[in-house]
Amino acid sequence: MLGEQQPEEFQEYDLAANFGLPWQRYSSSGWGVGTRLMASAGIMRGKGETGLVGSLIPGVALGSEDGRFFLDMGAGGALLSRYRFGKQDYGGPFQFALTVGAGFPLYQRLGLGYRFLHYSDAGVNGPDTIGADFHMIEFSYRF
Repeated sequence: MLGEQQPEEFQEYDLAANFGLPWQRYSSSGWGVGTRLMASAGIMRGKGETGLVGSLIPGVALGSEDGRFFLDMGAGGALLSRYRFGKQDYGGPFQFALTVGAGFPLYQRLGLGYRFLHYSDAGVNGPDTIGADFHMIEFSYRF
């Protein structure tokens, strides 16, 4: 956990797209480092309430140039349509989003991964706000 213990349990369901950014360095073997932008939209549920969430997170990815194997990390922002769920107060609709993920291929264009995602207002809206940590399973399809 980053920060305080969150008082509520949450689930988040997203659709995300990764877009390659122009800064990259790959060897002739096809392995290296690249930058990308992850855009996502979805729903967050907690304490019987549901809200919408959208995020833009630029990041750095280590792995294969085709994106089949990767280890990535990024920091960006997210917007929440609701920021109070029971006792949990995120502080406001804008949240900083930090993420670390890893993935590998399953079959042809299908992949499986794990992602840790943290939302926080970093104290911008006062000391009584609490962020949340998510452990996510990713199913991917490469176009």
